[in-house]
Amino acid sequence: MAAYFHTYLSLLDVDIAKLFAVLTERPFNAGNFKFFTAVSVMSSSKIEGEELDVDSYVKHKVLNVEYLPNLTEKPNDLYLAYEFARDHELTSENFLETHSIATKHLLHENQRGKIRTGSMLIMDQQTNKIQYEAASAGIVKKEFELFWHELSEVLNSDLSIEEIFYYASFIHLAFVKIHPFFDGNGRTGRLLEKWFLASKLGEKAWFIASESYYYQNLKTYYKNLARVGLFYDELNYEKGLQFFQMLPNGLVVKR
Repeated sequence: MAAYFHTYLSLLDVDIAKLFAVLTERPFNAGNFKFFTAVSVMSSSKIEGEELDVDSYVKHKVLNVEYLPNLTEKPNDLYLAYEFARDHELTSENFLETHSIATKHLLHENQRGKIRTGSMLIMDQQTNKIQYEAASAGIVKKEFELFWHELSEVLNSDLSIEEIFYYASFIHLAFVKIHPFFDGNGRTGRLLEKWFLASKLGEKAWFIASESYYYQNLKTYYKNLARVGLFYDELNYEKGLQFFQMLPNGLVVKR
C-alpha cells in the first residue's frame, strides 16, 4: 500500500492537518454525532440509489419526522452500523458485524456478514454499464483475509495525518475492488474508510464529510474507482492516485 504515498503527498492541494484541526473544534456529543452521521449515511445511501433526499433524512433522525418505512429502513440500518462502529474497535469480526447490521433490509440473513461464494460484476449505478470485475469466487476469501492482514498492520503503525488519509483511501479502494460481499460493499466500504480514520484520529473523525463529497461528485467518484482497471488480476493501484486525492476534500464540504 505504501508505494505511492510520496507521489500522493506531492499532489496534495489540501492542508489536511489545518482543516482537521478546524473540524475538531466542534464538540463531540450525541447531537452532533446524530446530525453528521445522518448526513453521511444518507449521502452514502444516495450513492446506492436510495430515494429519500439527505435533508429529509436529517429531519427524520434529528427531528423525528416520520416517512414511509421503505424510504428509511435501509438508511436506518446503515445508521445503526455507524453507531456500532463508533462504539467498537475496528477488527475483522466487528466489520463483518457492521455489514450484517447494514444489510438487514437488503440481504437474506444467510448472506449478511458472509463472504460471497459466486463471481461478481460491478455495474455503474448511473449508466448500468459494467464498471469492473471483482475478485473471482475462487480467491475472494483469501484476498479478503490478506486485505485484513495488511489493514491490521497499518492500524498498528505510527502514521502522520497525511499517511492516515492516504491509507484510508487505499483501504476504501482495495476493499471495493475485492467486493467480498453479495451486496452492500459500497456503503460498508465508505463506512470502513471512516472507521479507519476514527481509529487513528479519534472520535471527531466521524464528522468528516467524505460520503457527502463522494455523492456531490458522483461521476468523478465512479470514474476514479474505475481507473485502476477492469479486471481484478490486472489492477494498477498507481492509477488510484486521483481517487486518493478525493478524501481530503471531505474536510472542506460545508453542511
